[in-house]
Amino acid sequence: MLGRDLQASLARTEDADVTALTRAELDITDGSAVAEAVVGHDVVVNAAAYTAVDAAETDEAAAFSVNVLGAHNVAAACVKAGATLVQVSTDYVFPGDATEPYPEDARTDPRSAYGRSKWAGERAVLDALPERAYVVRTAWLYGEHGPSFVRTVARLAHERQTIEVVDDQHGQPTWSLDLARGLIGLVRASVPPGIYHCVSSGHTTWCGLARAVFVELGEDPDRVRPTTTDRFPRPAPRPAYSVLDMGRWRAAGLPPLPGWRAALHAAFADWGAALQRP
Repeated sequence: MLGRDLQASLARTEDADVTALTRAELDITDGSAVAEAVVGHDVVVNAAAYTAVDAAETDEAAAFSVNVLGAHNVAAACVKAGATLVQVSTDYVFPGDATEPYPEDARTDPRSAYGRSKWAGERAVLDALPERAYVVRTAWLYGEHGPSFVRTVARLAHERQTIEVVDDQHGQPTWSLDLARGLIGLVRASVPPGIYHCVSSGHTTWCGLARAVFVELGEDPDRVRPTTTDRFPRPAPRPAYSVLDMGRWRAAGLPPLPGWRAALHAAFADWGAALQRP
């Protein structure tokens, strides 16, 4: 999802020579292969991750292999090559029980195996490459490529008369193309290294996002019925409140991402009729 949008965004620039490797082409848990792949590059964006949140609860070793060992391998390769690293992370490093947006330096306390693996990956990167690493946390990502909540809701809008969606989890739906543009801007601005948050402005609930998708499809948003998290128990706990503050991003003079609602509208316009079909 993010990798494809990074490629598309960088293709529009005249000074970017891009190497884009799929999982089949590069296993980031293979340190030697990663070191060889990074040679000759100035900037590396690690958009690879184990993101199966529920599966990680019973296969934490697999999540740590990709999200920690893999991140360490990429950072170590960047050390040898003298490259800058952008490591993409997540709101799941926080406990999700706040009542106001989490700043970059807020206490981390992940409650899921996935969150623990991403937090450990952050530490591995910052410990190995403190002077040239950006850890960028994002949340509720959706995009044109790959599965996402937005695409699932669009499909269900064609398949069901009504759907129930939780209305007690709050976050920031973020278009992967906006995130890609933000990451490119971050690197080009040469701001200080460290942890940044990059998410769409504003926030909503999953139910609010689902209703907005229905609106974009020209469907009645009242077909989306609000419900509560306890009605849909999952193996991994979901954060009730994972809104991220972008204070450090703003302080660095970087432009904020558009509001989540405007971004969703732009995404549907960009995708054309792709989500209009059953």
